[in-house]
Amino acid sequence: MSRTTGPEGRAARDSSHDDDALGELGYRPELRRTLGNFHTFAAGISYISILTGTFQLFYFGVAFGGPAYWWSWPMVFCGQLMVALCFCELAARYPVAGSVYNWAKRMGGPHVGWLGGWMMMTATMVTLSAVALAYQITLPQIDDWFQFVGDGSGRNDQAANAVLLGSVLILFSTLVNAFGVRLMARINSAGVFIELIAAVALIIFLGAHITRGPSTALTETYGLGSGRSLGYFGAFLTASLASAYVMYGFDTASSLGEESHNPGRNAPRAILRALVASFLIGAFILLFALLSVPDLNAEELSTGGLQYVVLATLGETVGEIFLWAVVVAITVCVLAVQAAGIRLMFAMARDNNLPAGSTLARVSPRFRTPVVPAVLIGVVGVVILVVNINQPQIFSVITSIAIIMIYVAYLLVTVPMLLRRLRGDWQPREGAFSLGRWGLPVNVAAVLWGAAMSLNLAWPRAEVYNATGPQHWYLRWGAFLFIGVVALGGFAYYWFVQRHRTGVLAEHRFEAQEGPTDPTDPTAPPPPPPPPAG
Repeated sequence: MSRTTGPEGRAARDSSHDDDALGELGYRPELRRTLGNFHTFAAGISYISILTGTFQLFYFGVAFGGPAYWWSWPMVFCGQLMVALCFCELAARYPVAGSVYNWAKRMGGPHVGWLGGWMMMTATMVTLSAVALAYQITLPQIDDWFQFVGDGSGRNDQAANAVLLGSVLILFSTLVNAFGVRLMARINSAGVFIELIAAVALIIFLGAHITRGPSTALTETYGLGSGRSLGYFGAFLTASLASAYVMYGFDTASSLGEESHNPGRNAPRAILRALVASFLIGAFILLFALLSVPDLNAEELSTGGLQYVVLATLGETVGEIFLWAVVVAITVCVLAVQAAGIRLMFAMARDNNLPAGSTLARVSPRFRTPVVPAVLIGVVGVVILVVNINQPQIFSVITSIAIIMIYVAYLLVTVPMLLRRLRGDWQPREGAFSLGRWGLPVNVAAVLWGAAMSLNLAWPRAEVYNATGPQHWYLRWGAFLFIGVVALGGFAYYWFVQRHRTGVLAEHRFEAQEGPTDPTDPTAPPPPPPPPAG
């Protein structure tokens, strides 16, 4: 078989085509294209990470909404599906690193792009810390040996131990991501395979222990709506945080576009497959957990969460096997979150949109990956944990802020995309994924959903932002204050300092003699002046 007609030849032609498409966007190919279809799907599904999200916040959903909080799962899926469909069109046309940043830049211009990238990058660091905290909810339930700080009964024992376990996990993730995308992808794909097998097995095992029907479990509210101005609906909106936390990050499949084969075709598929698979698997896990737990009114449901359900329903031996699978899922989720953050920081840095852009955008000649962003994101993630070491509400506070910032970053893509549709300026890539005549209603739904959910998640609820200790207004309004400072402070720096330096760095630029650049790229260099006459 000849080299030009065999698999290696086809791979070479595909890589050449992908590199040409990248060149049209103004960038010189630097990252190693090694990822296939399953790798990109695994990246999206490991970021969503059903076992991580459901096991981390099931207790929260039940505590504030009762078992009937399950209905927030399909609600969040429908809203996020609208966002994902918009992203699929963008992924087909712009399969480039730092997906949200580059999409916001091309839809709304350089200023909107910078703000979207800045919010997403900050949110990724907070998310990294939030996901790493999930070790604390699982490992001590497997064995008390993992409670290194105190015995877990002290006011700050669990929070301090969570910081210790989370820091070790972030250190591991930083080392793996720094050694290149191939190692990360192998570990991530193996972890996702284990997670999917364990998730399906868990559904089967819980299904074999069902003791009640859906009509009983999915209507039980524990009377949590009494005394609220909005009745149970108010409690339900609070509990929906548990579902909103899980179903995001599907854009990661596109953020690895410069390291995967044929990303314009495969990234949209990976985005939808990851979201739909996560929804279906998660829906059955949560449903069967509520149908099979021995006592639906057990207090442990709102304290021990899904870990309690698994151990109480399946027994210690089988239950601990599944909890170890959850540990694997948490590990690969952290890997995927940090990998996405690295690509985002690299994308902004090579546009000279961050301080020390040349250093941050430098690609290791050995590992073909940006090493400095990996280290920086890991350090910031640990710092966020350490700052909150004595905060008993560390789980809900950090999780809430991380989710809101992600939703805001998504809005900075879907809103300008909607404006371009209304002006008639948006055209999907020819022959690629397209919503056709459904594009406008889907885009409108995505914007309305994102805005409504962002407001709901940021609402100054004492039970989320100031559940213990004396009540302080600045804690209850913490989400607005923190996100406001990050957004306004960051954008002020950009406006007065960084925007005057913006432009693709020379060492990353696709030169004119190598091929054309995308005329819609706001950061692309201007064409050279014509030679003088005569």
